[in-house]
Amino acid sequence: MFKVASNLTMMFKEVEFSQRFEKAAKSGFSAVEMLWPYELAKADLKKLLDDNGLKLALFNTKGGDTANGQWGRAAIPGGFNDAKEDIDLALDYAVFAGCKTVHVMSAVVKDFTKEAAYDALAKSVEYAAAQAKPHGITVTLEALCPEVKPDYLYKSQYETLAFVNKVNLDNVKVQFDFYHAQMVDGGITKFLKDNIAKVGHVQIASVPDRHEFDHGELDGAYCLKLLNDLNYEGFVGCEYNPQGITEEGLTFLSPYLKKPA
Repeated sequence: MFKVASNLTMMFKEVEFSQRFEKAAKSGFSAVEMLWPYELAKADLKKLLDDNGLKLALFNTKGGDTANGQWGRAAIPGGFNDAKEDIDLALDYAVFAGCKTVHVMSAVVKDFTKEAAYDALAKSVEYAAAQAKPHGITVTLEALCPEVKPDYLYKSQYETLAFVNKVNLDNVKVQFDFYHAQMVDGGITKFLKDNIAKVGHVQIASVPDRHEFDHGELDGAYCLKLLNDLNYEGFVGCEYNPQGITEEGLTFLSPYLKKPA
């Protein structure tokens, strides 16, 4: 069975970031993920995880100058040194914290040709995979729908899959987010049945509003059962914006959360 992870960037916003670890653990999560952990020193991050009995499922490489439109630097032509810096930092955190999956953010590419961006990404991902492999770390790549991030390099799960197949490295996989997949592609059952072996991490949110996974146009219970039926044993990250108080929206996850002692 898969394991669920609370996304601490988006959940438990009722409290400061460092307090969300305890909130997640008390709500029954055994793992957490986040966009970026870098506001915390490595030792502080690991202590928060250890003190609350949590595993770190996933986080991203740095986003770059996000205030001015960057969203990752791995696919910026001529920017390999920046990408390498981001990858090295992420892997340093991952090894220290015991995290086994790192999402390498590609880039917003409106100022570059896709061909040049993909060439840059290939160099970055090959480097990341080589550095990650001795530590048993998987590198993931995630398509983002235009509603969330216009001009991101890949929007479709099939674009991400094609790139993963092209680089053909056993520790480079697709990060499959039900929200982005449904917003762009649909056909989720077929994609997962055909490609589950290529999926290294899963995330969930309702469509189209990106809240809890128990409403909207997708049948969340069906989707979670599908993952189990396909013997997916990785993490499922809850990357959604709670409609209200986080704890009040966790009922749909009750079969997958630890019961209070």
